[in-house]
Amino acid sequence: MTTDTIPVTDTGPIDSGGLTEPRLIAETGMASRIAAIAVPVLIDLGFRLVRVKVSGLDGCTVQIMAERPDGTMAIEECETVSRAISPVLDIADPIDRAYRLEISSPGLDRPLVRRSDFERHIGQAVKIELAVPFQGRRRYRGNLVGIDNVAVHIRMEEGPDGAADVQLPFDDMTDARLVLTDDLIAAALRRGKHPRDGDSKPRYDHASRQRMKNERASGTPPAASQPEGE
Repeated sequence: MTTDTIPVTDTGPIDSGGLTEPRLIAETGMASRIAAIAVPVLIDLGFRLVRVKVSGLDGCTVQIMAERPDGTMAIEECETVSRAISPVLDIADPIDRAYRLEISSPGLDRPLVRRSDFERHIGQAVKIELAVPFQGRRRYRGNLVGIDNVAVHIRMEEGPDGAADVQLPFDDMTDARLVLTDDLIAAALRRGKHPRDGDSKPRYDHASRQRMKNERASGTPPAASQPEGE
């Protein structure tokens, strides 16, 4: 057990908060292929990718979470990104079935995927999931107290001796995010940000695209594709 605060270790210059700062936690499989398609489009628009998630919601939903380097993203910017990425995904064709595309900004309980994300939120409560068990467990929750070259340091208020500090390797993380606490909500309100601002998700339905593919196969002239809501 230790009660000393663990500072951020100086590891030299990084592209802190910049568009090209690498993510420490990234996708695998189909989500990774979609991320590779989305990243150049986002950078051209002045955004950076936070996360891609493919789920079975509404048949199939592709969620692309993005933000400005300063962590912001307005609803109208979500719409701009949607209109830019949608045709690029149509051409690349990474998914062989109809899907719903969602573009969203990070919420207050945002994923932490870059070194600058962890640095910016030192002092906040976080929850982290590992690919392999560390000290007999894969899920951790505690206060983020520092980082170094290879690991995140969190303080857990548990155990027979009270608070305990653990170091969780970046390379083993599959998910890391802020915990939605009263303090986090209060801080957001002081900045004039509503707690649900991060839930803005312009959606575009790509079912029409799948229908076009079916019509081409049957010899029927395809109808024009139309985004949902237009």
